[in-house]
Amino acid sequence: MARNGMKIMDSDMHIIEPPDLWERYIDPKFRDRAPKGWLGHENPSVLEIDGRVYPKSAKRANSNYQKMYGALYERYKHAIEQGYDAPSQLVGMDNEGIDVAVLFPTRGLYALASDEIEPDFAAAISRAYNDWLADFCSTDTSRLHGAAMVPPHDVEAAVAETRRMVKDHGFKAIFMRPNPVGGRNWSDPHYDPLWREAEELGIAVCFHEGGDVDLPQTGDHFPNAMMSHTCTHPMAMMLAAVDMIGGGVCQRFPKLRVGFLEGNCSWAPFLFWRLDEHHEWRHEWEGKELKLKPSEYFQRQCWLSIECDEEPAKYAVDKFGGGNIVFSTDYPHGDSKYPESVNSFFKLPLSEDAQRKIMWDNCAALYDIQ
Repeated sequence: MARNGMKIMDSDMHIIEPPDLWERYIDPKFRDRAPKGWLGHENPSVLEIDGRVYPKSAKRANSNYQKMYGALYERYKHAIEQGYDAPSQLVGMDNEGIDVAVLFPTRGLYALASDEIEPDFAAAISRAYNDWLADFCSTDTSRLHGAAMVPPHDVEAAVAETRRMVKDHGFKAIFMRPNPVGGRNWSDPHYDPLWREAEELGIAVCFHEGGDVDLPQTGDHFPNAMMSHTCTHPMAMMLAAVDMIGGGVCQRFPKLRVGFLEGNCSWAPFLFWRLDEHHEWRHEWEGKELKLKPSEYFQRQCWLSIECDEEPAKYAVDKFGGGNIVFSTDYPHGDSKYPESVNSFFKLPLSEDAQRKIMWDNCAALYDIQ
């Protein structure tokens, strides 16, 4: 299905989970508390857990959230009428020209978005989602690859779930939101068993932000989504990147592969220039454990995703030689350019070599997909 003579991998394609996913798949002892999705094609990401509704904007009177998704019916009609099932996912991929996709959640981005979720409940929520996604991917395992949800609330359970989904189902990644849980940084040694497991299994660790929740988010003090959403995704990735690199995770686990997804890439030249500068300035008393420049850790083992029409990304591509950047359509979300994401990408002022790296080679390296 090569487009412009190139194979294409979507590093961060989304699915829309059925509203009753957790009611059907969760451990029976938690069934009475199972997260529930709201019905209707205008509520594709709404999830209710123990009386909390996410995204929080969905429950506001006259919410623009429902207006935005309600207006997308015609564009995603093929998937909505089939309940966003796996065959319709493949149709969407065909329409865009996508050969292979790594799948991330929609409702599931809200499933663990609170400090108030008990560790054993968080683990059960993760297992249920992953079991459903394994069934979903089984429709075509050559094209559909899963990223497993793991619970930051319980590191031992996260390690066990990582191992289960890789060993039993061949998943290519685990994911978490970048928002700190329990006020703990990702570079805290508390999480080292999880990074060690991912490194030993040879799978990617991916951070993926979502809409407004109860965990700390940049921009959550603004009065509307236009302002807050501008900040949440890229700035959360910037914070997570500083944490994982500046906090020494990439030094301690040199073969760990880390993806910072759906947060743009144009900020990378500035951020890593500044982080390098501060490391050089202060390394005699802070960050002594870092043996390389922060930008060198980034280039060695981290990836960022590009938006299909992200014109400033050319500066990041030039800075990093076309490496470290992966492609995503963001299908089937409201800000996706589907079915013109791939066509839009090819209009960016990038060389053919850079396009080829971004569309396949870099994605294949992140996820170890041949």
